[in-house]
Amino acid sequence: MFQSMAVICAAAAVIYLFVPHDENADPLKAVDYGVELVTAQRAAPYPVAAPEGLPEGWRATSVSYRREEGNAWHLGYLTPEREYVAVEQSTADPKRYIGDVSHGAAATGKTQQAGGRSWERWEGDKYDALVLREKGVTTVVLGTAPFEQLATMAAALTSAQPAPSGASGGPSGAVPSGEPGTSAGD
Repeated sequence: MFQSMAVICAAAAVIYLFVPHDENADPLKAVDYGVELVTAQRAAPYPVAAPEGLPEGWRATSVSYRREEGNAWHLGYLTPEREYVAVEQSTADPKRYIGDVSHGAAATGKTQQAGGRSWERWEGDKYDALVLREKGVTTVVLGTAPFEQLATMAAALTSAQPAPSGASGGPSGAVPSGEPGTSAGD
């Protein structure tokens, strides 16, 4: 039995030595959300919001669109300071939806200007949030980042309906990647 364990450990050590790995690499990979954005724009009954012109260092890390859950659009980002910021949109009941995505944040009664609009400020134990209620859709920018960075994301949001068939996606026609300032084919 001891000999069998020694052989297994030796084989594992050899495999470990020959498998390339970089301990200095960032384990968090940026995602390219261009296809999901175009899909959501075509499926959602509201103009889907995505950022344009974020400062250098912001990275998209997660994306989803769930039609069966109130046409919910999610786009998660990591700031250069490694704080989480997400854009959430849905046609679901605003009060319940905001509470769900913000993990119980509560309205403060204050507002914050971002992107020429007045956003409601919500504060919570896990996430703070900026909330914009429009006809038929609620947009929530939330995260662990301070309100200044949430406002940076809110100000960068642009909404677009789907591009005509054959055109590339994104609010400006460019398909976004995980890095600001780049598009597919760069």
